[in-house]
Amino acid sequence: MLKSGIKKKYQIKLAEFNKHNKLYYNKSKPIISDSEFDDLKKEIIDLENKYKFLKSKNSPSTSIGYKPSKSFEKYKHKTPMLSLSNAFDKNDLLNFEKKIYNYLNKNINFEYSVEPKIDGISASLTYKNNKLAYGVSRGDGNVGEIITENLKTIRDIPLEIKNTDFPDEIEIRGEVFIKKKDFLKIKENFANPRNAASGTLRQKDPNETKKIPLNFIAYTFGFVKQNNIKYQSEFLKALKSWGFQVNKENKVIKTINELIEFHTKFEDKRFDLEYDVDGLVYKVNDLNLQSRLGFTSNSPRWAIAHKFSADSAYTKIINIDIQVGRTGALTPVAKVEPINIGGVIVSNATLHNEDEIERKDIRVGDVVKIERAGDVIPHVIEVDKNLRSSKTKKFSFPIKCPSCGSNTTKEYNKTTKKYDAVRRCTNEGYECERIAVEKIKHFISKDALNIDGLGKKVVEKFWDLNLIKEPQDIFRLNYKKIEQLEGWGKLSVNNLKLSIEKSKKVTLQRLIYSIGIRHIGIENAKLISDNVKNISNLIEVIKQNNFDKFLSIDGIGETQVNSLKSFFSNQSNINIIIDLKKILDIESQSLNKNGILRNKTFMFTGKLEGMSRAEAKSLIEKNAGVTLSGVSKNLNYLIIGDKPTKKKIDQAKKLGIRILSQKDLKELLN
Repeated sequence: MLKSGIKKKYQIKLAEFNKHNKLYYNKSKPIISDSEFDDLKKEIIDLENKYKFLKSKNSPSTSIGYKPSKSFEKYKHKTPMLSLSNAFDKNDLLNFEKKIYNYLNKNINFEYSVEPKIDGISASLTYKNNKLAYGVSRGDGNVGEIITENLKTIRDIPLEIKNTDFPDEIEIRGEVFIKKKDFLKIKENFANPRNAASGTLRQKDPNETKKIPLNFIAYTFGFVKQNNIKYQSEFLKALKSWGFQVNKENKVIKTINELIEFHTKFEDKRFDLEYDVDGLVYKVNDLNLQSRLGFTSNSPRWAIAHKFSADSAYTKIINIDIQVGRTGALTPVAKVEPINIGGVIVSNATLHNEDEIERKDIRVGDVVKIERAGDVIPHVIEVDKNLRSSKTKKFSFPIKCPSCGSNTTKEYNKTTKKYDAVRRCTNEGYECERIAVEKIKHFISKDALNIDGLGKKVVEKFWDLNLIKEPQDIFRLNYKKIEQLEGWGKLSVNNLKLSIEKSKKVTLQRLIYSIGIRHIGIENAKLISDNVKNISNLIEVIKQNNFDKFLSIDGIGETQVNSLKSFFSNQSNINIIIDLKKILDIESQSLNKNGILRNKTFMFTGKLEGMSRAEAKSLIEKNAGVTLSGVSKNLNYLIIGDKPTKKKIDQAKKLGIRILSQKDLKELLN
């Protein structure tokens, strides 16, 4: 009942979000405040993070921005307008900087361009031959709406640039917003400044847009021809010289400690600013480093948003619920008396793991302090033991899986010489119902087989009806029976059938990722896929239990190999992948076949100068080359860096393999 209640709550909130999302973006007629809308979105994401069985293709976590309206002509951004990752404290910033160093090189020095994060609406402006050609909304990050005429009504946006140093073609990005004093004059018609900016920009009649005092601050570019500018701070100065408004609070800062200090001072004065802000944005100032760092699927590696302080409140723990995830992880969740924290009603808070409960001595009936910060899941900070009843008992974490009754265990980490904080169900197959359901949800998810129409809620319903118990059952569904179910008809069933048929053509990389092996993410799945080449070879490795061969792959270690061994020690998992081989059209990992390094293999030894091993491998793969992890007769080039392994060099010389320096590699890449 508890789980069904959670799902019901999630569906209600999702339906509410989608209703307001349509009103907010497509109709430009919001009926709730902007903060309430943002809080509703965050609460849905928090629920999804706490309960892995909660996912939907309509979730705010699966898209950036909003789906472009049919009322406007569409435009595909040349460079996606992605969202930023969030930081809330010093540790988040240190981790962000550590990832930059790891990707580039620890000896590289860089500084940050710091800009206030204005709470407005993103827009892009494309100029050709010095004139504004078109303006576009952010849309879903990939495709936006052409709203040129509306943007032309904003006085801050130059229609023509007369400077001789202005690029022949450039896409300038910025934020459309309304100043606080101007909003006071129109507040009767809009919920808040951000809603006013959003609704006004998406008017069909530019004359109506012109009536609202919109502002535009420029902060970056998405595409530019002949860019001679080297730093973000220089680009901001150029924007100002070209006639654009830029934020006068922009700064260049070198260290994390200085960022923290500036953030603290800025937060104290943010309410005195003439516009709304919800944090600061830190960007690597060097544009060349930005280009090298590139993007993840959701955000740039070179920028992060440092949000302002979290909200917290005290409430009482009613119960502690144990959730079981896809990898068997037992996650404790505190059910609390509903409390309003920063405009959001919180009724659940994560307790992280067994060790956290033990360390803080958290008990049912305790009064606790709960904190929430942006999209972070609400969590228990501390217990007010002065208010603890003498009748409360210490919480006993289950040693048996609450779903299947199997033993649970904590893994021992040989590196740290400590036991894992997370307790897990030892069942690797589909005998544990909660694990099985979560595995199937993962199998059909966006980054896996991506089957539209077969969402998380549908999977659970089909599970209860015994229509799906294992992944291969998806391709043997009884469509006639489904057509008789409430909420289904011929059209929806036919759409589902088409989507499932479409998903049958899948790369080996996606298939390996989709079966849900712990520690095997998309990147590791690609490494394994490139190594085994095809599904038949993979199955042969599985049958022979020869996973140790993967230890020779750069990027695969004992953790991944042991996880593979454990997963395929269960016969049901072996049967599933054999069945899927018969059903699916599985392609090998596709590679760039026309690059200048095609049909050439490379291996690295020693530390590279100015770039990480990951960046160098990526560079080779982009040019159709292949990287190997061991010296063999199949190797064409051994690239040596600082302090190379002598044994590898000797092996290469013995086999007649050509040895190159990093400089030689650059020349090879032209």
